[in-house]
Amino acid sequence: MDTLDVSRWQFGITTVYHFILVPLTIGLAPLIAVMQTMWVVTKKDHWYRLTKFFGKLFLINFALGVATGIVQEFQFGMNWSEYSRFVGDVFGAPLALEGLVAFFLESTFLGLWIFGWGRLPKLVHLATIWLVAIGVNASAFFIIAANSFMQHPVGAVYNEERGRAELTSIWTLLTNNTALAAFPHVVAGALLTAGTFVAGIGGWWMVRNMRKAKEATDQAVAAEHEATARTMFRPVTVLALWVMVASGVALAITGDIQGKLMFEQQPMKMASAESLCHTETGADFSILTIGTQNNCESITQIIKIPKLTSFLATNDFNSTVEGVTEIQARYEQMYGPANYKPNLFVTYWTFRAMIGWAAGSALLAVVGLWMTRGGRVPDKKWFGWLSILMIPTPFLGNSAGWVFTEMGRQPWVVAPNPTGVDQIRLMVDQGVSDHPTGLVVASLITFTLLYAALGVVWFMLIRRYTIAGPSEHDAHPPGDETPPEDTGEPKQLSFAY
Repeated sequence: MDTLDVSRWQFGITTVYHFILVPLTIGLAPLIAVMQTMWVVTKKDHWYRLTKFFGKLFLINFALGVATGIVQEFQFGMNWSEYSRFVGDVFGAPLALEGLVAFFLESTFLGLWIFGWGRLPKLVHLATIWLVAIGVNASAFFIIAANSFMQHPVGAVYNEERGRAELTSIWTLLTNNTALAAFPHVVAGALLTAGTFVAGIGGWWMVRNMRKAKEATDQAVAAEHEATARTMFRPVTVLALWVMVASGVALAITGDIQGKLMFEQQPMKMASAESLCHTETGADFSILTIGTQNNCESITQIIKIPKLTSFLATNDFNSTVEGVTEIQARYEQMYGPANYKPNLFVTYWTFRAMIGWAAGSALLAVVGLWMTRGGRVPDKKWFGWLSILMIPTPFLGNSAGWVFTEMGRQPWVVAPNPTGVDQIRLMVDQGVSDHPTGLVVASLITFTLLYAALGVVWFMLIRRYTIAGPSEHDAHPPGDETPPEDTGEPKQLSFAY
């Protein structure tokens, strides 16, 4: 492998790892804000305990996300300096806004939320977690705005003297129709991830407490476990299940909007998602194929839905969808001799993996709502295991969707806008830094090992606090504890919160 290949591997590995953490942060922050709002409104202590419990898991995920995100941004200067030189004037603007506005907003108010329990008025403290939720979603928007310029460059002109893109309108950049379509899709995917995470943990704890209640010989202990399952874990599980339903519907709608926009802006990506080698009218959508995707002539569709690709592209079952071969020939005339086809195997299967993994959340939502209908509290061990096993599925689906989005754009790092400034385009091999291959290999190995270690730490901490469950220390909110009996003995000073 040469420097280009190793640099792509490094960027891909660090991006996918970082993006595993991002959707949970984006989606879990508003869910925790809802839990705390329920506590403030209903004054029921179990919502307080749930807020603190899922808040700990959120903080673990947030910390790892920040650490990996910082490295992610540095890579533009490390391995992709030519890309940074070409689009730095444009790409830097939304990244600066993400750091100066969104990150400072979320980190400042997250600190106030962490240390403000019992110190800030309830409503002020509640406002801090809502501002964190706004901050993490604003952060996502600015990052998506930057990425959308790579998909569909707008708001810039090409400076021929300097050979680079220069920003002309930050408003046009931030209102890029690609960004406005991608942002709700990403948020919907994040809410599906967080909903599955909360429902999976809540469902497992609900079953665990009900089984402990059945096995307990002491009636008081049994009643306590059943009350915990019924009054604490069932409500939060049902809440998360309905969030999954709503976000799943939103994901389908926003995905359809994105697909039609992709057909207009990046027809090669649309054709590659289906491995559609030649132009067809009423193009079918294949669920399963055999053969080698990268060799268009050796693909056989096994299971397909007639005319669905045409409908996904244009809302017309009989529309014509241009094939990979024809687009390749057209691009050669427009941009010169080169291979403009992405890796069809990766593009084809990541598109299906994105949809397929989402089915795990759909399964949990349907089964979970059925098992909890009419006030029921399930005690079946299989439901507890199903809840836990479905947690990774939206993480995998989000990662597959991100890989599809980025790999389908290849070989462009900045794809040409079919209706924009013609010179604002850059191929991947033009954006890489001129580093010795061995140096990049060393950094690839270092980051991969470091991220693997951080991944183990992340998993062990999430697992540890999930199994530990809501802390007894959080049984009563600050200020609501029963004061200790005055025995007349000298009181020992303590600085523990």
